[in-house]
Amino acid sequence: MNKNEKFRTKIIDMTNEGQGIGKCEGYTLFIKDTIIGDEVEGVVTKAKKHYGFGRMTALLSPSKDRVEPKCPVAKQCGGCQIQEMAYDKQLLFKKNKVVQNLEKIGGITEYEFDGVIGMDDPFYYRNKAQYPVGRDKNGRIITGFYAGRTHSIIGTEVCYLNHPVNEQITKIVKNWMEEAGVEPYHEEDGSGLVRHILTRVGFATGQIMVCLIINGGKIPAQEALVSALLQIDGMTSICLNVNKERTNVILGREIINLYGEGYIEDTIGDVCFRISPLSFYQVNPVQTAKLYGRALEYADLTGNEVVWDMYCGIGTISLFLAQKAKKVYGVEIVPEAIEDAKKNAALNHMDNAEFFVGKAEEVVPEFYEKSAADDGSHPDVVVVDPPRKGCDEALLCTIVKMAPKRMVYVSCDSATLARDLKYMKKNGYETKRVTVVDQFGHTGHVETVALLQCKR
Repeated sequence: MNKNEKFRTKIIDMTNEGQGIGKCEGYTLFIKDTIIGDEVEGVVTKAKKHYGFGRMTALLSPSKDRVEPKCPVAKQCGGCQIQEMAYDKQLLFKKNKVVQNLEKIGGITEYEFDGVIGMDDPFYYRNKAQYPVGRDKNGRIITGFYAGRTHSIIGTEVCYLNHPVNEQITKIVKNWMEEAGVEPYHEEDGSGLVRHILTRVGFATGQIMVCLIINGGKIPAQEALVSALLQIDGMTSICLNVNKERTNVILGREIINLYGEGYIEDTIGDVCFRISPLSFYQVNPVQTAKLYGRALEYADLTGNEVVWDMYCGIGTISLFLAQKAKKVYGVEIVPEAIEDAKKNAALNHMDNAEFFVGKAEEVVPEFYEKSAADDGSHPDVVVVDPPRKGCDEALLCTIVKMAPKRMVYVSCDSATLARDLKYMKKNGYETKRVTVVDQFGHTGHVETVALLQCKR
């Protein structure tokens, strides 16, 4: 097919990003805003040799699973890709995607599937939000979210995924900007001051953080902004993050505290965590507790085990496991995250967790090669929670050499999970159990936790 050519097709599958997949005489088309079962007309927007991208121009016959999105800008906004799909069908889609990837990519078919853990309420579940700030075509200051694959801001007062307090926060910041004459950042020429509004909410503690990402070192009318934000119950931390770079990276490295200690606290299960603007912390704390609970179940700890947690972040899984392990070693490439992990261990009075800075694929092999076999660091259980690219093969090779009895793999991309399970299968590890956890309702993303057992 060619660009601008019209087509008619039925959607037979969807991508991880939530695009519908249709076929036209064997030619594959990826079509935004469609779901499995839709019959649509459209036009080709980009054509490759064997596949292309299309835009729906008419919904000829809606899928029986199609619903009216709760959010009025769901179609334009890039945040929700599948809000027009009934939630129970979203869970089925995510389950099928994981199962298909395990089978087709990993050759993994014989395991116990422990179901899909969905949300009780798939709205208002995010504890972190990042709102770009700009002006609309009428010159009014707006906050919202970027349209898919663009930096055009879709202005909205309400996001149905974020905590409701964000509506109050963004209104206060916009009013302050108007009254103080503060200009939003302009990507075109690098002028303007306020780039983004970052918020964090402790779901268990009720503590709230507001951080303005600014293109400068200070803000005008600082006292007025702080005073207005402190009218919100639970406001615990107000700060600035300095980012003067002409870049798409949201956060800079410098933090300027305006109010509070520069962090909030929240709990997952019985473990308390200290969270700064730069900390990585799971955005859905309710589902995270369920995810980590399943990981802990798979680890099957009795109190005598040594556990290695690769890609440990601020120690969320490490400290969850440390509750029932003899010793936990955590590895993370971000130095600030390791400092947070150490503070979180102290905060929870856990002295059986030790943390290392560096790439897991470099730190672990070096540590393993230098350590004596009887120094107490040999793992009974290894836990990995890598980024979307999955585990580095050098790390997997080292894990095989370390020969833990069990490996628990937490994944945010089932395709790279399947690839890595295939490697482990070839090297003596059998996938025993798998659970799908919906951390990100109304998006195409899904978390998976798998238990592997050594057969040697």
